[in-house]
Amino acid sequence: MDSLALKAFLAVAEQGSFSRAADELFLTQPAVSKRIVKLENQLNIRLFDRIGRNVSLTVAGQHLLPKAKSILEAMDDTKDELTNLSGRVGGRLRIATSHHISLHRLPSPLAKFIALYPNVELDIQFAESEVIYEGILQGRWQLGIITLNPEPHAQLEQKSIWQDTMQFVAAPQHPLSQQKTVGLSQLSSFPALLSKTNTFTRSIVEGNFASQNLALNVAMSTNHLDTIRMMVSIGMGWSILPHTLINSQIKIIDTQAKPIIRQLGCVWHSQRSLSNAAQAFMELLQKSKLG
Repeated sequence: MDSLALKAFLAVAEQGSFSRAADELFLTQPAVSKRIVKLENQLNIRLFDRIGRNVSLTVAGQHLLPKAKSILEAMDDTKDELTNLSGRVGGRLRIATSHHISLHRLPSPLAKFIALYPNVELDIQFAESEVIYEGILQGRWQLGIITLNPEPHAQLEQKSIWQDTMQFVAAPQHPLSQQKTVGLSQLSSFPALLSKTNTFTRSIVEGNFASQNLALNVAMSTNHLDTIRMMVSIGMGWSILPHTLINSQIKIIDTQAKPIIRQLGCVWHSQRSLSNAAQAFMELLQKSKLG
């Protein structure tokens, strides 16, 4: 079994599709299919059931899946450890980040990293913070740059890089915007536009209201903060957004409430060795915080 075939197998298994796996691996669909067929021939067993466009793991495929993950993780860790011994910053760095952080926090440090370390092959994926968190736990990425979990998993390490101050906002014509100061009890009586349930940001907001025995009146939930900002601007309700998204179309509500601050930063698996490239990237992020 070669690593390329195992990576193709893992991508198809996780994506449930040959075409989506091809997109993830930057390959053509026939190339992915060829690698899967090669692996099935080597093992002399079918790994996927292909019925129309539906792809599912066979019993053998289900048995191979955790072993394939372990094999690829061990190979990556060994390569990182050997690279670390040389002191060289190179190799492949697989990271994942949220769309919001990639747009508003990463451009400058990422540009500096590319200039300083041209020998590093960057593989960057974009997803929701919670999806990345689970992916790090499963060994899918070396490093995640996300909204950090207020209750971190015992097997994961976290490092806060930025503090994201969240602001209560509403449309300029909204009744809440007409008041001098607003308390949480008043906010709870108006429709809110918030991130989806089971997200780190939503849990932070809910925790603040729950501390005063208040329930939220949630009119709409989405993890697209730009969509929330647009909905707020046309008067559909109030929300709480990071200061990087505040513009002239919405107004900050002056509240007497304790500021809501979420931590943005890096997360990695405690049982995996961080490569020199990952450590160098984290150092640059830390410097961007100070700069």
